Amino acid sequence: MAEKEDVRASLSHASALPEGGFVAVEAIIDGEYESIILHRDGDDWRAWLNVCPHAGRRLDYLPGKFLIDKGLLVCAAHGAQFRTTDGECVAGPCRGSHLRAVAVEVADGEVVLSGSSAPRT
Repeated sequence: MAEKEDVRASLSHASALPEGGFVAVEAIIDGEYESIILHRDGDDWRAWLNVCPHAGRRLDYLPGKFLIDKGLLVCAAHGAQFRTTDGECVAGPCRGSHLRAVAVEVADGEVVLSGSSAPRT
């Protein structure tokens, strides 16, 4: 039963993040606490594990603070640049790799993990 509660746990109130904004939140995925990046693009929400595929480090330069350059999410450690539409690295040491997507949805005004608690690859 606890696993189902984890899946429906609120990650953020949908109105709390401004259009185009990014925030880091913690969630339980496969029984482990993970840092997740939430991004709001109009009514669309995207989420990824807060882990750069290049060296396995967090992307934020301070907890929950992200570098954005010309609409791309930038890894603070090595400068890899990721599209916010699909998480693909378009410049830097992991070009062609993708951030690990996490399925989210808005339910009753809250952003929650959707479906399975496992991240999509």
